[in-house]
Amino acid sequence: MTSRFLGHTLGEALRTSPLAPLETRILLCHTLDITRVQLITQSERVLDAAEAARLDALVARREAGEPVAYLIGMREFFGLPFQVTPDVLIPRPETELLVELALERLPPAGHLLDMGTGSGAIAVTVAHTRPDASVAALDASEPALQVARANAIACGVTVDFRLSDWYAGLDATARYDVIASNPPYIMEGDHHLSEGDLRFEPIDALTDHADGLSDLRTLVKGAQAHLKPGGWLLMEHGYDQSAAVRALLTNQGFSDVQSWADLAGIERVTGGRVA
Repeated sequence: MTSRFLGHTLGEALRTSPLAPLETRILLCHTLDITRVQLITQSERVLDAAEAARLDALVARREAGEPVAYLIGMREFFGLPFQVTPDVLIPRPETELLVELALERLPPAGHLLDMGTGSGAIAVTVAHTRPDASVAALDASEPALQVARANAIACGVTVDFRLSDWYAGLDATARYDVIASNPPYIMEGDHHLSEGDLRFEPIDALTDHADGLSDLRTLVKGAQAHLKPGGWLLMEHGYDQSAAVRALLTNQGFSDVQSWADLAGIERVTGGRVA
């Protein structure tokens, strides 16, 4: 089958693509292994048959709903490039709030634990920003940990990655200054799971297959045994879950319990401190 882009210049491909211009630019740069500046300066370059076919295939996959991050295998987070595959969630800007809050509360030479690390976005970013810190990260998925390890190597940082179902794989004596987590928090059956990019992301990283709070309950219940005095538990959650998460923390005896809003004004992270 002839590609819809065969014989097109790069400029023509941008104009005729059915995708949004930004998405087309990203896919063109990925297909041709060129920068955005080169895309502009080479706008009259004609796509050859192989290039046109590759671009057409990517555009078709995007038309079917596949996330751009999976198509190109990368997503930027906190200014760092992260490899992403269908084994991990795509890092999102909202999670940068969780990282910022963790960095603010991490003392010099402090210890941070990232629970359910996925691509390693939280752990690797903290380790990169704070080379004085000791960072550990857990995940119940070995394929996800393989992606996270690759990201740590690519970013030149050291993170202690471990296969663990929440706290199960931790030593009983392990203590941290900050525990941060972006756990599965979407309720089972939520319509968002069958819409947009979420259709292609790992279901077990999105939903707890229950009320959306079960993994958050597990995090809260086990955190005090692994936090140093004055240590913080910080958790990302759904747009309508902040009050419920604050109640979980308060009922477990945490102090300074509060929620923080993301750039959209949505309370996205809730945390508390142990005595």
